[in-house]
Amino acid sequence: MKGRQINYSEEELAFLRSHAKTPRRRLAELFNDAFGRNVSLENIKAKCTRMGLKTGRTGCYSKGHVSHNKGRKGWCAPGSEKGWFKKGTQPPNQRPIGSERVCPKDGYILIKIDETNPHTGHRGHFVLKHRHLWEQQNGPVPEGYFLKCLDGNKLNTCPTNWECMPNGMKTRLVAGNAGREYDNAPVELKPTILATAKVEQRLYELIKERK
Repeated sequence: MKGRQINYSEEELAFLRSHAKTPRRRLAELFNDAFGRNVSLENIKAKCTRMGLKTGRTGCYSKGHVSHNKGRKGWCAPGSEKGWFKKGTQPPNQRPIGSERVCPKDGYILIKIDETNPHTGHRGHFVLKHRHLWEQQNGPVPEGYFLKCLDGNKLNTCPTNWECMPNGMKTRLVAGNAGREYDNAPVELKPTILATAKVEQRLYELIKERK
């Protein structure tokens, strides 16, 4: 429901025009003092807008404007030092090198190693623990290969529990592929499932090479 229309006299309209560049809050105060009225700030602003009156302010610095802190390198607002970290202070959630956590997304163990984070440049970052340990013994995982957990337990990060396989083996060891599901298969069947998948993968590679 709309409110009651506010009427302005010619004298009041002339006042608004003559004070067009006055900030609206100040203009409302001057207007009400001058005419003994109680017109709200929002109504004054709306009336000025309908009349096409503008203060001339754009919210941007004008060309040639000089910053208040020009020539004051390192200047900070007084009192801001209260929120600064003290020298040597570490965030409470920062974990030391060697810390471990389980990734909630895929269940792999992550370990923080003493190497520069390639994304942030900071010292220390988390990597897959099983891959880190495996590569320490065997070197980098070749391109086009992945590490497969042999006993189905991702928390077992011992290098002997992981085997480097071509990416093509991934689909051969999951449910829906010839009824196999390696990770959830009985322990006694895992060697057979793995051996069968390797034979199929090698056969596929030989056929591909002959084409």
